[in-house]
Order: sequence, then C-alpha cells, then structure tokens
Amino acid sequence: MVYKTKGTCSQEIHVELDGDVIKEVSFVGGCNGNTQGVARLVQGMTAQEAISRIEGIRCGARPTSCPDQLAKALRQALAQ
Repeated sequence: MVYKTKGTCSQEIHVELDGDVIKEVSFVGGCNGNTQGVARLVQGMTAQEAISRIEGIRCGARPTSCPDQLAKALRQALAQ
C-alpha cells in the first residue's frame, strides 16, 4: 500500500505486510539515512509492535515525524 504523509519532509510511505508482519517499508523523500534506518529496523516486526514503538515521535516542533507517519500507515494497512 502507499500512504501519503502529512506534516513531514517525506511525501509517501510504501508498506508491504505479510499478514501482520512488516515485509518491506520505503519512504519517498525525507532524511534518507534516517528513513532507511527506520525502514530496516521495523522489517520482520509485527505491525503492532512497530506501532507501539514509533507512534507519537515528534520531529522538532512538528507534531509528527516520519516514524509517527509510518505508525499511521501501518494502522491503515492493518485496517484494509
């Protein structure tokens, strides 16, 4: 699935689940090293585990961040 981000430098997040396990994540835009790191760290994790670890992370004064947007994308993917 493709999730359009809101309030971050990245424009979208591509998420592939195998059941409830994260198979692959990639970000379009954003801080390349950070988004690659987050994507690799959550691979193989259940979506719920990743959500519990990254939801609510802020980027500076912004009310959200790329990891927080990934949590929103994972919630949406689980709901589909």
